[in-house]
Amino acid sequence: MRVLLVTGVVAGGVGRHVEMLVRGLAARGHDPVVACPGAVAQRFAFGRDVIDLSTGTRPDPAGDLRAVATLRRAMTRADVVHAHGLRAGALAVAARASLGRRRRPRLVVTSHNAPPEGRAARVVYALLEAVVARGADLVLAVSPDLIVRARSAGATRTALAVVPAARAERLDVQAARRDLADELGLGPGERVVLAVGRLAPQKRLDLAVQAHAHLLAHAHLLGDAHAAAPHLVIAGDGPGRAELEAVAARAGSRVHLLGHRHDVPALLAAADVVLSTARWEGQPVWLQEALQQGAAVVATDVGGTAQVVADAAVLLPVDAGPAQVAEQVGRVLADTILRADLRRRALARSAQLPTEDDALEAAFTAYLGNDVD
Repeated sequence: MRVLLVTGVVAGGVGRHVEMLVRGLAARGHDPVVACPGAVAQRFAFGRDVIDLSTGTRPDPAGDLRAVATLRRAMTRADVVHAHGLRAGALAVAARASLGRRRRPRLVVTSHNAPPEGRAARVVYALLEAVVARGADLVLAVSPDLIVRARSAGATRTALAVVPAARAERLDVQAARRDLADELGLGPGERVVLAVGRLAPQKRLDLAVQAHAHLLAHAHLLGDAHAAAPHLVIAGDGPGRAELEAVAARAGSRVHLLGHRHDVPALLAAADVVLSTARWEGQPVWLQEALQQGAAVVATDVGGTAQVVADAAVLLPVDAGPAQVAEQVGRVLADTILRADLRRRALARSAQLPTEDDALEAAFTAYLGNDVD
């Protein structure tokens, strides 16, 4: 098959997923082509067959018309088009509609994100959602709530996408802890709560900082009055860095912003508790990586998070405030039996998670039209 993969301006998770599909398709003798903005092509390893797609993050009539024309030309040689994200999907729908019916390739669109913040942005999202729902042959979604939205918008064929983390060996926990302690200047036995993610509103890392400040102010939540106060470590970068730095500065010296890291598995192995305070997640790859390292996870029950972690995490309601988050983090830090049980469950759950081969098989099923709603 010649598969045209289409993206707009995408962040790390979507880009790495497309990388995986390109790599897997080529390894199985198929012909993947990627249409994406030039900046995205420079960031990810999409191979040599890349088409420059001039599209941004916001509606742009002139730019979007050029993008539709580019996709229309590319589609004439494609057997399947797989667009990632609603904006890319809507452009693909428009391009395919301009082809004769006999020349139209199958169109699959994956919805990767929930509605953004802001009324205007949500209106645009809903419009793109409706275009994709009515124009694609199949809408894949990374979480059950997005499938419900797609159906409500008019999609007749939907399925859950498979977005796996790459398989990784479990790292040496003691070595990882020594390395992190040396980097941060931690004393013997000082504990670490770790959060990973793009510094953007969706991840609500300000809530993690506020919860940590609450935990420090209410030491009884840690159970042992003589226990050293934990450190909060945040790995990631993004547009919200300056704002988060200001929140962290008010919280004190036990909050560490590491910026972008290439050693996330080692950080996950070193942490005593891994914390996700996101207001929405798809199939969070970093939490899958946490399970692979046997991490004790506390996470908000949003999007596809529960589907990923199953019984291997303490789940919080999406509206949990700093006090509730602090209480659960403190409980896991204070209870060594609970923490050990969560680590055991994490390793067991990681062995059950889908692999890249599973994701490719699911993609082939979608491309061939054998999907079951």
